[in-house]
Amino acid sequence: MRSLISATRLLIAASPRIWAAGLTLSVLVLVMAAALLGLSGWFITAAGAAGIAGIGIGFDFFRPSAGVRFLALGRTAARYGERLVTHEATLKALAALRVDLLRGLSRRGYRALSGLRGEAALTRIVADVEALDGVVLRLWTPIAAGALTLALACLALWLLVHWSCAVLLAAIYGLFGAVILYRLGMRSVRPSAVHEARQQTLRRRLIDLLRDRDALIVGGRLRQAASRLTALDHGLRATARKLDRAERGAAFGLSTLTSLCVAGMILLCGALIADGRIDAPQVAIAVFVSLALAEILSGIRRGAAELGRTLIAARNVVADESGPSAPPATVRTAMSPRLDPDAPVLRIVREGAETVLSAGQGLALIGPSGSGKTTLLMQIAGLMPVGPTRIRIQGIDIADWPEDALRRQVVLLPQRSALMAGTVRDNLTLAAPVGDEDLRAVLECVGLTGTLAPRDGLDLILGEGGAGLSGGEARRLCLARALVTRPALLLLDEPTEGLDEIASHRLLAAIRDFLPDTALCAAMHRNQEHFVFDRILYHQ
Repeated sequence: MRSLISATRLLIAASPRIWAAGLTLSVLVLVMAAALLGLSGWFITAAGAAGIAGIGIGFDFFRPSAGVRFLALGRTAARYGERLVTHEATLKALAALRVDLLRGLSRRGYRALSGLRGEAALTRIVADVEALDGVVLRLWTPIAAGALTLALACLALWLLVHWSCAVLLAAIYGLFGAVILYRLGMRSVRPSAVHEARQQTLRRRLIDLLRDRDALIVGGRLRQAASRLTALDHGLRATARKLDRAERGAAFGLSTLTSLCVAGMILLCGALIADGRIDAPQVAIAVFVSLALAEILSGIRRGAAELGRTLIAARNVVADESGPSAPPATVRTAMSPRLDPDAPVLRIVREGAETVLSAGQGLALIGPSGSGKTTLLMQIAGLMPVGPTRIRIQGIDIADWPEDALRRQVVLLPQRSALMAGTVRDNLTLAAPVGDEDLRAVLECVGLTGTLAPRDGLDLILGEGGAGLSGGEARRLCLARALVTRPALLLLDEPTEGLDEIASHRLLAAIRDFLPDTALCAAMHRNQEHFVFDRILYHQ
């Protein structure tokens, strides 16, 4: 529940004044509805009693009838305004929430982001935002408006009718109504969790099916994948039916509660009128107000039925918005550093040992899997805190480099890189605004010229994630994007993974030919004896 409150604060913070106006209009709608029925009941009963007593000619019909018309028209206008205001506040809050969630993801560490599946994260964000679109609209606003309206109605009955009528109304609607809605919310938690998990799994599987449909067709696995989606859909419908039964059971309980409240009010007022404590028009007020207040419970029922789904979404949103964040940035200055022309491009000092890499030299990082080679590359790139290790680039400590200047000097190509939908030129110039001649030269370096030239070359349009290229071709294009910037220090994480010995040798040689003055640092499982590497650093 704490996460739900935190998520509610995030939503309300986007437009608190609009939410306050929406709550005010919601209370006004419920109060006018109760007042309309109460006044109508009193008016009809009082007019009938006056007619029976023979004093109808002296009864004031105009002011009560004007009040009925005012309340009827005012309720309609307030309802329209309430829908307009609260929906506007919801849309603004959700728009701000989406930005906050994406910003929270961007604050995560490089390692977390590199292992994040984009479609999975976006699917979950979409589902969480959809679940939270009614947390204020269908849960907290109806609860607050219902509580205020019930309190005002009880006060009115206390003053206009009798205190016992107010106590009965508060006990039945305030106590027993809350119990029914609470049980509905608790019964919906587990089925909602299962329903939400199945719904997100179905969305991800559907995305995977559409993305990999060609491979599934060729492998003859399309029918099997479709069968799994059908089974997920059947499970999703089963949990939806369970939630629907719980909501319909609560609706029956609330209808029964309303009937009991009206019946109890009639019996109580009958005893009071028999004792001469109230008259018939007052009875009409009490009975019709108790009937009108059924609306405060029905407005909360939908939010209570979705409580489980909302709780799950709130936990995800609060976790995404507040953490886990990336480690503190290594950049602490906004001033451009003064480079030392005599300093090596890279100096690493750890455990008393020093490794120096000058321009045009190469360093191979070797070691078993999980020994921290990738971590060291990220530390050199300024994407992770260095800890006890000291790293200096061109004579300047990594912590003293401004972000933009560091990115001009150092480029990291991780094992998992991404391409965007667009042309090959778009993907390459994303790194640096260079001309077509330089782009063709870098494609020749990575061996993609022969592959892309018959397919429109730089104008070849790629799909989302680089669709249209094989896995090896996409990785080479990512390498070309790193090379086109011509950095002073190039960091590569397993650049020859998936290539045979001859292709690996040619690729490393081509990189050195294209960037003869660039310092090269690469994490390698093999080929560390290649001539481009002047020294080897064993990492364990």
